[in-house]
Amino acid sequence: MKAVVLEGPGQAQLASVAEPRIAHEDEILLQVRRIGLCGTDLNSYRGANPLVTFPRIPGHEVAATVTELNPKYPEWQPGTQVAISPYKNCGQCSSCRRQRPNACQYNQTLGVQRDGALTEFIAVPAQKLYRADLSLKELCLVEPLTVGFHSTARGRVTADDTVAVFGCGGVGLGAVAGAAFRGAAVVGVDLDDAKLATARKAGATHTINTANEDLHEMLLQLTDGRGPDVVIEAIGSRQTFRAAVDEVAFTGRVVYIGFAKEEVAYESRLFVLKELDILGSRNALPEDFHAVIRMLEAHHFPVDDAVTHMVAMEEAPRILEAWNHEPTRFGKIMIEVS
Repeated sequence: MKAVVLEGPGQAQLASVAEPRIAHEDEILLQVRRIGLCGTDLNSYRGANPLVTFPRIPGHEVAATVTELNPKYPEWQPGTQVAISPYKNCGQCSSCRRQRPNACQYNQTLGVQRDGALTEFIAVPAQKLYRADLSLKELCLVEPLTVGFHSTARGRVTADDTVAVFGCGGVGLGAVAGAAFRGAAVVGVDLDDAKLATARKAGATHTINTANEDLHEMLLQLTDGRGPDVVIEAIGSRQTFRAAVDEVAFTGRVVYIGFAKEEVAYESRLFVLKELDILGSRNALPEDFHAVIRMLEAHHFPVDDAVTHMVAMEEAPRILEAWNHEPTRFGKIMIEVS
């Protein structure tokens, strides 16, 4: 079957690989229909993802169709369209024992620590499948949106909160939509007017373009001088990591989705004086998948605005190269596999 393979940094090619075999009685054979690309895939292509070894098949944002019946799981009939959770957990580490497999110490994500789904077919455990009344484009958005949704769960966002989301790319949009879905007032923060426009359609009640607006003054104006109750950081820079602590309200919550690429120096007294909750957010849980599916089925997300490029599988190497050279020109890229 055809697959897109990363042979090394900056080297992607369409290749022929062996078709998958059902290796476990709980697996379901799927035909891959669409794959979304995210910043993780770009870093893998660049050779900047420390979790990736080459060669590697990328792809963890998946819309697929069941192709063969596994008699053990009659509910998954051939022709059923599904989204996939791409995470594999050990079941034994402290995270798994606490029913938080998303943060498994030995997690393996499709397309990262193990070969992904940018292939024609893939075998996936039945418990990793999610059924939904959605289009292929919407199904392919489920997984990336769950990452942002999980951050709002970590931040215990409620309808009484004002939530500032730093970064309105793919993951940040999920956080914007997740906070809005919980009834919060949401402030989207970015440098890009187009991303901020999409954030407003995703549920942001206000936006701040920090290229020409003062973040601190605007957040104070929007919160009657208190600062936001929750700040969700979805950029991963030293400046925004520090700003999240500086700007959040007293007794507020800060949630970090990504991680900064360099050491961050904090004014540590703010941790104590504000009595802050500082939280990390990794991957997603089943309840996040169900919440995103409910939102998408209710048509509460600007799908067509979020997806900016759709290309055939044969064009994947070319668009990865273009994305690498001009990252700001691309929003969400989807690969049409079949």
